[in-house]
Amino acid sequence: MSTPDPQDFLDLDGQLDDAERDIATTVRAFATRRLAPHVADWFDAGTIPDPRGLAKEFGELGVFGMHLSGYGCADAGDVSYGLACRELEAIDSGVRSFVSVQGSLAMGAIHRFGSEEQKQQWLPGMAAGEVLGCFGLTEPDSGSDPGSLRTRARRDGADWVLDGTKMWITNGSVADVAVIWARTDEGIRGFAVPTDSPGFTATVVPRKLSLRASITAELSLSGVRLPASARLPGAQGLGAPLSCLNEARFGIVWGVVGAARSCFLAALDYAKTREQFGRPIGAFQLTQRKLADMVLDVNHAGMTALRIGRLKEAGACHHSHISLGKLGNVRAAQRVASAARSVHGANGITLDYPVLRHLLNLETVATYEGTEEVHALGLGQALTGHSAFR
Repeated sequence: MSTPDPQDFLDLDGQLDDAERDIATTVRAFATRRLAPHVADWFDAGTIPDPRGLAKEFGELGVFGMHLSGYGCADAGDVSYGLACRELEAIDSGVRSFVSVQGSLAMGAIHRFGSEEQKQQWLPGMAAGEVLGCFGLTEPDSGSDPGSLRTRARRDGADWVLDGTKMWITNGSVADVAVIWARTDEGIRGFAVPTDSPGFTATVVPRKLSLRASITAELSLSGVRLPASARLPGAQGLGAPLSCLNEARFGIVWGVVGAARSCFLAALDYAKTREQFGRPIGAFQLTQRKLADMVLDVNHAGMTALRIGRLKEAGACHHSHISLGKLGNVRAAQRVASAARSVHGANGITLDYPVLRHLLNLETVATYEGTEEVHALGLGQALTGHSAFR
């Protein structure tokens, strides 16, 4: 019997069907060829230099809204979408966010809550990467408590007028359409806002130390006037945007497995080739213990992601399952990235190796779309029946 493959120690990919394996292989090949040679430079520069060009390539690859059906979307299934996220985040969390914000948040909201006219207007172009979208829920004073958002939408005749500010919006400054969540007299509602609307402005957030190979913006809406047809008719109440976030969190559950795998494999390669005291550092007990802990975390996280994916495809996935996955898998990825950085020693702090870049990115991943505290309390509520939020 052969020694297990370090890249997939438990042969989890052996649990995939042929179509799922093909998708994972295709996305990994694209990511290795097109993204890996450039991502360190993008991170160093603090941006994606040609987001529209990259979006068209992602559209050709078929990853935008790939788990959605119709309107040019691939209808590839939840596990297939998760595998794509895994392979993209193995390169960088920022490029996975680029895809998941477009597909799960912006496209997902329009696909689930939009009118047929809105779906026809936006989704085919978004699936092809010709139209970019963003998702505006978080505000400067409303992060973990989205129910306290202050952005307002008021009726003015047949129109709606929106005023407010959104913060930490991925793709915000390059988007063609922004899904904006606002408080109305009838409760929280969603709107598909063309970003060329008068009164809409987007400002890039500067000086980020994490998720730098990504575009993050602050959105300002000052008297943005929209026709009644811009409101997403199926979106009523806070549950609507939260359900979209749940879809994106599912991508994170899978994505961080890729980040962890990348860090582990980098550390393993380094431990085999770096010599100290006349021996490869991988021959020392303390380094082997670090590598053993890493491979445990990578494979446990992979099992969690696959199980949640199968539950989701069976229609049996509760939102607390995804909270468990995000909380546990992000923690595991952070442990792996930190240990991998230590294996690399001083070399680990440079962009010549991926480990610190992943570690810094994971600080953001641990925070956005639900902090670890929020997910822990969500699990606590599922276990006890008592909410600790109010």
